Amino acid sequence: MRISNGIHGQSGGDAVGASEVGMRVLITGAKGFVGPYVSEALYSVCGRDIAVVATSKDGGPHPFFGQIEELDVTDKAAVQDAVVRHRPTHVVHLAAVAALGAARADPENTWRIHVQGALNVAHAILEKAPECWLIHVGSGLVYGESAKTGLPLDESTLLAPIDDYAVTKAAADLALGALSRHGLKCIRLRPFNHTGPGQTEAFAVPAFAMQIARIEAGLAPPVIRVGNLDAERDFLDARDVASAYARVVLNSADLKPNTIFNVASGISWRMGNILERLLAQSSVKIATEQDLQRLRPSDLPRIVGDATRAREQLSWAPEHSFEETLAVVLEHCRACVVRA
Repeated sequence: MRISNGIHGQSGGDAVGASEVGMRVLITGAKGFVGPYVSEALYSVCGRDIAVVATSKDGGPHPFFGQIEELDVTDKAAVQDAVVRHRPTHVVHLAAVAALGAARADPENTWRIHVQGALNVAHAILEKAPECWLIHVGSGLVYGESAKTGLPLDESTLLAPIDDYAVTKAAADLALGALSRHGLKCIRLRPFNHTGPGQTEAFAVPAFAMQIARIEAGLAPPVIRVGNLDAERDFLDARDVASAYARVVLNSADLKPNTIFNVASGISWRMGNILERLLAQSSVKIATEQDLQRLRPSDLPRIVGDATRAREQLSWAPEHSFEETLAVVLEHCRACVVRA
């Protein structure tokens, strides 16, 4: 990853001293792809007078955080204990089933993590730290069928999810909105597609890039088998997404509880064009072949978000071009192949 290693503030273990820092941010799901980016963005955007507590279902040593505290968000008692011990001013709730395929494979687990996990965090805050802000990271996929208009989706667009991943994200989103009426200081975020170094091959961009890296290293034949490349998606660099989250933390005192923010570029990228740009950076000639088993039409041909509200209320805008992001991901994948 092209983010600095090392520990910033607190990353787990002992409770944070309230008098020592201005903000105390607890991150759930910090071991996931976006966690380190969020921590880095918090220090960049909010300054060094901040403490970060990194938690994840599987705690332990981590190359960025040093140590991550174990916290299963589906364990109500454990969540309450963490809130009591760390007394966070903000919780950035990242804990989730990351990939659509994994969500589809075990729907019951997906409901438990996305919905019950979010409710556990929310109720712990309401009961133990009512002044704490909950920054809930949902998904732009909650708009689902509404994307078939082809128009940019804003926060007022009807939620019409079409799969287990999106419907559970939507359920949590709506449940937290209802709890805001009972005093929960919650900001609901709906990020669209994002990528960067460290993302797994369960996602399209690193899947393409890793195949290219292996071919360049002579570990695979010079052919990439593909399915439908006509789907269009709104992509951001993970650094820009994390910056949006950090700006919510920074500006929380000036925001109305229950505000919803899309995090999107407003630009749609055809998957085939993404692959072409990656192939253009390859050091070898690579062919593409259609795989009939992967060749199926997209349920949602085009998804693009409208993040006007985030631009206006958070002074946020993407700083990294997607072309730059693709180059960074490919370089990271090459490095991973060399190390392997």
